[in-house]
Amino acid sequence: MTKTTTIAAALAAITLATALTASTAEARPRFGVGLGIGLAAGAVVGAAAASTYGGPVYVCQSWHYQRSYDRWGNVYVTKVCDY
Repeated sequence: MTKTTTIAAALAAITLATALTASTAEARPRFGVGLGIGLAAGAVVGAAAASTYGGPVYVCQSWHYQRSYDRWGNVYVTKVCDY
């Protein structure tokens, strides 16, 4: 086995041994409900902040279309403001 494989196998064995020897007193949840409430509140605030910003608004009375080419020669039509 290579050095990386040996280290990975050793870490897997230590992780498995630690998981199997943990008693119920050590494995009780500590902050699960608080973490869930915090994540839910963050999602609500983030969604509210994201929905209030509508993005840039361009006020232009006259437009024209301009052809653009990418490096492979494909044509793209772009809408451009005259001023």
